[in-house]
Amino acid sequence: MDPHHSLRTIYPYIIILILSLNSMGCKAQLSPTFYDSTCPNALTVIRTSVRTAVSRQRRMAALLIRLHFHDCFVQGCDASILLNDTPTTERTTFSNVGVGGYEVIDAAKSAVENICPGIVSCADILAVAARDASVSVGGPSWSVGLGRRDSTAAYPSQADSDLPRADQDLQSLISDFQVKGLSERDMVALSG
Repeated sequence: MDPHHSLRTIYPYIIILILSLNSMGCKAQLSPTFYDSTCPNALTVIRTSVRTAVSRQRRMAALLIRLHFHDCFVQGCDASILLNDTPTTERTTFSNVGVGGYEVIDAAKSAVENICPGIVSCADILAVAARDASVSVGGPSWSVGLGRRDSTAAYPSQADSDLPRADQDLQSLISDFQVKGLSERDMVALSG
């Protein structure tokens, strides 16, 4: 079976899923034009960082989408998963073992900071990077609402309790996804 065919069949689900994830825990009014006047080149810089990383390692696209999912599933899309390794970090929790792509987000943030210091949130960079990662491998694109604020705290115990585990039974997985407003179809798409 053509691997590109199977990817194309799940693209519509990925769009719905990412849009659902982007709205998790978001109470602010987000806008795709949020940085148009304060950092007009931010999205181009992020896209370049993502394309460079994905051209070096194609699986980076999936890693970035997974990183965004793991961030959004715990306390909403607030970049708490990106907070540096401390005793209270989400990065090193059991549920986040194998999550990658941090270095791509760090590179994108550094590049954005060079042109617009202190303007663009890591949460927005991660959301845009997930979208750009999808596009870079021929997947769908979608409008990303911008204007998120970064968390100043990580939630390691919540990461371990909220994120799906490999040893969970089907009914508890379905329940965990439903609590987050996601369907069984979303669950299958995110589970790979």
